[in-house]
Amino acid sequence: MLPLPEPTRGGSLEALRGLLNISTEQQFVLAVAWLLATFRPSGPYPVLIVSGEHGSAKTSFVTALRAMVDPNSTPMRSTPRDDRDLFISASNAHVLAFDNLSGLPGWLSDALCRLATGGGFSTRQLYSDSDEILFDAMRPIAVNGIEDVVTRPDLADRGLFAALAAIAETDRKTDKEMRAAIAAARPSILGAALDAVANGLRRLPEIRLERLPRMADFAVWSVACGDGLLWPEGGFMAAFSENRAQAIGDVIEGDAVASAVVRLMTEAAEWTGTAAMLRQRLGEIAGEAATKARTWPANDRALAGKLRRIAPFLRSPSVGIALTFTRDMRGRYICLRRSPSVGDFASFASLASSKRKNGGFPPVSEHRGHDANHDANAAYDANGLGHDANHDANAAPDSVCVMPKPLKTLPHDANDANDANSPSFGDRESKHMRRGVL
Repeated sequence: MLPLPEPTRGGSLEALRGLLNISTEQQFVLAVAWLLATFRPSGPYPVLIVSGEHGSAKTSFVTALRAMVDPNSTPMRSTPRDDRDLFISASNAHVLAFDNLSGLPGWLSDALCRLATGGGFSTRQLYSDSDEILFDAMRPIAVNGIEDVVTRPDLADRGLFAALAAIAETDRKTDKEMRAAIAAARPSILGAALDAVANGLRRLPEIRLERLPRMADFAVWSVACGDGLLWPEGGFMAAFSENRAQAIGDVIEGDAVASAVVRLMTEAAEWTGTAAMLRQRLGEIAGEAATKARTWPANDRALAGKLRRIAPFLRSPSVGIALTFTRDMRGRYICLRRSPSVGDFASFASLASSKRKNGGFPPVSEHRGHDANHDANAAYDANGLGHDANHDANAAPDSVCVMPKPLKTLPHDANDANDANSPSFGDRESKHMRRGVL
């Protein structure tokens, strides 16, 4: 650790704009909110995720923020090798900052989630056969990388995303100039941050939000510290909601299963069926390249787990796809329903369409409508949808229904007196539809 400067009065957090490569007001609000959250003695803490191309000052962005609250002789570190190294680092620092990540393995993404919102790690104590040592920590975290390194929904749900623009060669500064600027601004910025924290502590008991988003403690704290003081009333929630919507779009775009679900729900407002049927249908939409990737669910259980991971993002107001798992005597079913009140669902649908045009998805057939003259004895196609001769192409599309198939007649079957008591196929169909089995 390095010493903090003596804070001075009369400063302003606006001075951070000259130290950070900030291009939008949303980035400034979220950067200040993350900094003020680090002053809390306990979490949960948000994860600051900075991305940008070469020369966008990603490292300087995180270094400048960390210098205000937890200066260190090595402010940026490489990723740890395992959970043990990560929690040892957390035991010796308040802020954890990881530099130039090209990707996050699953175990590290899960470990960062536990570290941001609270979790522990236990291992055998060295030079002992039976003694155990425990690590328990919650820490503010910042990571940066050229690519969008966070792709798993659980970590993205805890994140604040900042995409930095490249700096023109005429506007660049040397590393020595940046260190001098940070050192000169630190006392006044620290004083302004402490004033904001004091205001937040005073206003915190009075803050009531109409809705509590993910990372609710962080949201309430940021509103208490900044709304009406550092930015206009409602400024934090507006920036936070916009940032979250962008993160949801990025995660869905980078996840083949999520993209296929969104594309599927552009065909109908509701889909119900088994996991096997859904995996087959999503595979048809995603294409052969996606289904052969290692990240594609290998079986029905893996698909169910994947859907549970992405369910909160699918259910978000900007997407509006509700996912439920049900079961009855016949088996287990997955139901997808699209909310008709979602205003910008088309933006996610156009995302899927653009990927399909680029070869990511095979062509998808048009909606199949059923008019009032639908005949129960009509032929059924491969998707279980019946079409009679009077089918109107302009009829309203209905939900994707999986209909029961008729029993096959074997050559040695013979009619007997009991055949009259057996329900016809049409009767069975009506019974299934009444029970809601689609």
